[in-house]
Amino acid sequence: MKLLIASDIHGSARCCGKLMEAVEREAPDQILLLGDLLYHGPRNALPEEYDCPRVCEMLNGLRDRILAVRGNCDAEVDQMVLQFPILADYALVEADGVRIYATHGHLWNEEHLPPMGAWSVLLHGHTHVPACAEHQGYVYLNPGSVSIPKGGSAKGYMTLEGGLFQWKTLEGEVYRDYRADRG
Repeated sequence: MKLLIASDIHGSARCCGKLMEAVEREAPDQILLLGDLLYHGPRNALPEEYDCPRVCEMLNGLRDRILAVRGNCDAEVDQMVLQFPILADYALVEADGVRIYATHGHLWNEEHLPPMGAWSVLLHGHTHVPACAEHQGYVYLNPGSVSIPKGGSAKGYMTLEGGLFQWKTLEGEVYRDYRADRG
């Protein structure tokens, strides 16, 4: 099973279009979106080609393959235009033996751990900075941001296939990886 994992689109039609190209290129079985899909938030400048209706159209075209969690910029009104559920604060996903606690990061994160139990990966966006940090009992991963990267990072996404997480630019260039089943 192959997952494509992305976060923080923030209504950028240009960047969402690049993400749609990545979906076509990667051919994932499922797309995991970690929140902040439409609204850009009061702390961020307008992203490139800010066009929420166009982003909705693109994402709704993939509704049968999307699993999404709520970000701090997502609201009930967004759910009215998106044709897949977005208002859950977390999702539990198991893929190729990797157990993932997926959330946006504004509620549950490294400083405020969720009740993870046996889930070995804490996966969230929110910071707009790609990350990989091993901790006692779990690893924290962050795909970065599709549209408003921070900390000098590139616009990008992440894939998981065969236990291997890969961070990629929107053009598909791999710049980091992490094998979840090691050690």
